[in-house]
Formats: sequence, C-alpha cells, structure tokens
Amino acid sequence: MVIRSLDLETVCGITSSIPENDKPEIAFAGRSNVGKSSLINALLNRKSYARTSSTPGKTQTINFYNINQELYLVDLPGYGYAKVPLKAKEQWGRLIERYLNGSKQLKGVFLLVDIRHAPSRDDKKMYDWIVSHGFQPIIVATKVDKVKRSQLQKHIKIVKEELQMTGDGKLIPFSSVTKQGREELWVSIEKSIEAVPSTDIGRATS
Repeated sequence: MVIRSLDLETVCGITSSIPENDKPEIAFAGRSNVGKSSLINALLNRKSYARTSSTPGKTQTINFYNINQELYLVDLPGYGYAKVPLKAKEQWGRLIERYLNGSKQLKGVFLLVDIRHAPSRDDKKMYDWIVSHGFQPIIVATKVDKVKRSQLQKHIKIVKEELQMTGDGKLIPFSSVTKQGREELWVSIEKSIEAVPSTDIGRATS
C-alpha cells in the first residue's frame, strides 16, 4: 500500500469512549515490548511515527492511525509486563476487551508474539480469548531477524503448537529491521477488510 496520508487521529485511554469510526479497523495486540510500535512504523514506512520504547508497558492507550482516509491501524496496549501494578493491568485488560467487543468497524486482529521464545501464558490467554469471541487472529512472529535461518521453521512450529493453531491459521514471520513480512502483512490486512461482510465486521466467518 502507498501511504499518501497519515494521522494519529484518536488516543483512547481507560476513561475514554471508544470512537465510532466509519472506516475499517485492523487491530494489533501483543505482549509489552513485542514490537507493536516498530511493526506499525514499518507498515507505514516511517522511522518513528508510532512511539517506540525500550521500557515495557509504555503504551497505555489505544491509538488509532488513520491511513489515507481509508482505514485505521489500531495499536492496543501491551499486556503481561510484570512490573505494572495489578490495578493498571486490569484496567488495560478491560479497555482492550471493551474495544474488541464494542468496535463496529473491526475487521481483523493481528496477535504479535516474539518468535525467539515459546508463547507466554499471557499470549495463550489472549489468543484463546480472541478465538472465543469469534475472531480468527493472524499471528505475527516478530524479531525474526534475531533467529538463525536454520532454526526458523523450528521456532514457527513451536509457536503454532503452543497456541494450538488450527490448520487454516495464518502465521507471518516479521522483522521491523529487515522489513521481512511487510508486504505479506499488507496483503493480509487488505484481505481482512475485503473478506468480512459489513453485517459481521471483525468476526470470523463460519
């Protein structure tokens, strides 16, 4: 996709109302420091539009990026960072759930996991939660540049097995450094937007 215009249009906190947008939304979920902001920057072909941080738990809001006045990329708060107070974790969890349940324009959910490690308990819980709510998440295995090519398929297999992905589940190896997987991500985003009927936005078709 050619990025002609870009705007961080809405920043939604724990006390904010979920915006009622009129354009398709694609959401990105993942553990703190898994690389969501770096992925969004890579998709947008920008170096630092989405703020990145070496400090996990930095993203505490839902950020809506308006692309070409055609769709929104939605950056959800990271989960699973141990040093975040329990109350804050619960608030972020409710915010994410409120968005995923309440958005009328959500057409796809991408779940990011760090390919270097087996999915965490929080990753599994998030995956199961997304599936139980009728979504078919696309898994993005980040930081693939940090894994030896000879070990890549082994790590992919571990991720699929740990998440108990079904045969039709999709996994995209991705690197924000080399941009591996960027074009495949855009293809999947566009297919997600095209595939889901407007009467059942965001939910997996039966």
